[in-house]
Amino acid sequence: MSTAYQQAREALGARLRELRTETGLNGKDFAERLGWQRSKVSRLENGKQTATEADAETWAHGAERPDAADELRRSVRNLQTSYRSWRRELSAGHRAVQEGHRVQEAQARTIHIFESGIVPGIFQTPDYARGVLTDVSNRLGTPRDIEEGVRARMKRQETVYEPGHHFHALIWEAALHVARCAPEAMAVQLHRLSGFIGLDTVTLGVIPLGARTPFSPKHGFWIIDEQLVVADTWSAELSLDSAEDVALYRRTWELMCESAVFDHQAHRLIDRARARFSDLA
Repeated sequence: MSTAYQQAREALGARLRELRTETGLNGKDFAERLGWQRSKVSRLENGKQTATEADAETWAHGAERPDAADELRRSVRNLQTSYRSWRRELSAGHRAVQEGHRVQEAQARTIHIFESGIVPGIFQTPDYARGVLTDVSNRLGTPRDIEEGVRARMKRQETVYEPGHHFHALIWEAALHVARCAPEAMAVQLHRLSGFIGLDTVTLGVIPLGARTPFSPKHGFWIIDEQLVVADTWSAELSLDSAEDVALYRRTWELMCESAVFDHQAHRLIDRARARFSDLA
């Protein structure tokens, strides 16, 4: 999880601990009062688990502070929908953001990806990544540490080749035709993308244009270890970790998977896009 997200969860945990301490009860006795396992109280106080709104209400009443219930519920809602402005996230430059993603991906065992308009960062070539990061800096007016960001993004790709990880990626065919760099560089990027098909750590599918789909490809998202959904908007990165949200995105991903093609059929769609850019080069 991102540093900002974890810091917010730890801050909530510190507030819960403060309320529990005011009762004079230790964690074991407080857990008994709430009818919970001692481990749950510990995980919540140490920022290892995200409280639900029901948990917040129970905690406030158990601490004999019903007046704190609204405050705790607001904190929980902020965590369940964690909104991080791209301008704020990129205030220190691209390298820091890319390194944060690298740590998250290295710790994960399974990642499900859907992208509707871009080649996923872990599959990008330097030229493609350079175009993307330059466009982001120009659009948002953030620091232009482009080369540092490109190197950090390339470093992320090491995880793709490490045993014990698996990336289940779906890409809408339209993303193959969105030019984020010069035509010759796009052709190289698409050749690179097709090279990931067949890796034992990657399952790569393409959703063809014109395929009948029971969904609209509204935005890209990543599901990390079935516990966290990360989705990008124009202005921010959204993190969702409620069981309901994770289940909804996982179901959406499964529907997308049913509309995708794989192996030689995916190769064919990627090669078709690559040939188009080669003709333009």
